[in-house]
Amino acid sequence: MNLAELPTPALVLDREKLAANTAAMAERARAEGVCLRPHCKTAKSAEVARLATRGHSGGITVSTLAEARYFAAHGFTDMTYAVCAVPAKVDTAAALVRDGVNLTLLTDDAATAARLGARAAELGVRFDVLIEIDSGEHRTGVAADDPALLDIGRAIADSAALSVAGVLTHAGHSYAARSVAEVKRIAEQERLAVVTAARRLRDAGHDCPVVSAGSTPTAVHAESFEGLSEIRPGVYVFFDLAQLGRQSCSFDDLALSVLATVISHRPEHNRLLIDAGGLALSKDVSANELLADTGYGWVCNAAGRRIGDLHVAAADQEHGFVSGSRVPFDALPIGTRVRVLPNHACMTAAAYDAYAVVEGDQVMATWDRVNGW
Repeated sequence: MNLAELPTPALVLDREKLAANTAAMAERARAEGVCLRPHCKTAKSAEVARLATRGHSGGITVSTLAEARYFAAHGFTDMTYAVCAVPAKVDTAAALVRDGVNLTLLTDDAATAARLGARAAELGVRFDVLIEIDSGEHRTGVAADDPALLDIGRAIADSAALSVAGVLTHAGHSYAARSVAEVKRIAEQERLAVVTAARRLRDAGHDCPVVSAGSTPTAVHAESFEGLSEIRPGVYVFFDLAQLGRQSCSFDDLALSVLATVISHRPEHNRLLIDAGGLALSKDVSANELLADTGYGWVCNAAGRRIGDLHVAAADQEHGFVSGSRVPFDALPIGTRVRVLPNHACMTAAAYDAYAVVEGDQVMATWDRVNGW
């Protein structure tokens, strides 16, 4: 099938760029002597995960139990569920363990750890547990020097159904960095936080084999991985305009786009409309902080080359309003296919249940993805 035959909007994935992105990060991890445990919340696709884990342990990171079930059904058996677990979700997690999945849980609270252990014991299953460390994002996690860290470790170790696997952090604040130098500073902050936490736990008698860090910006730009056992970048498989703005990638690395159709011309307003709006593109506008004329995404031709400074300047539910310094209406008649590069690949991909995988303008495969929780 040719791209021109796809119904729109459609989620388009360039296989060559995807393969290059996954190979580059795999080599980065190998060169630094750390394991790569890619975060699959971006792609939520078994085919993408197979490329991302090629040559490594096969371990992955997930953000929902729906992802865990999906990847288990596709043969993945080593997963970190990198969202703080609550007792209500232990039953679902236990079912995965009984099916042969090594599912590692996450917590940042001693009382919750005790309750997780109690429920796991009732169900007759065991879990390795990572303690989440707050390395500066202030989302979830405990500070590396907080006395509560050792309380959490003790609560896990005191449970007959849990084991202290180590520590994990995510420097999500790297996504707000405005320079490579700032990302490097955050990467070192991230590394020191988990290395310090791991040392404190070991001094308290816990083995702490896993010291896990990683966001895509810090994985790309970090100057040291000393003391880390693994990294967990995710969006690097596709990259996006937000990552381009933070110099984590080049334009040619952008593997994901939304195929759309020109549906109306409004020359009196210097804009045209496409059939990809807020639901098809997401309303994430994060790249606008660093890239001018981004809006809800840059507009490219069907071959993936940007058309002047065209961008989706506004978005209703099913309408995208394309503008720029000069809209070339003659070159983009109604019915023309365009490709929109998203601000945030994870958010945009969430609207779709499949990827149209292309080489050039040819659709070579359809890869499924999982949504929901």
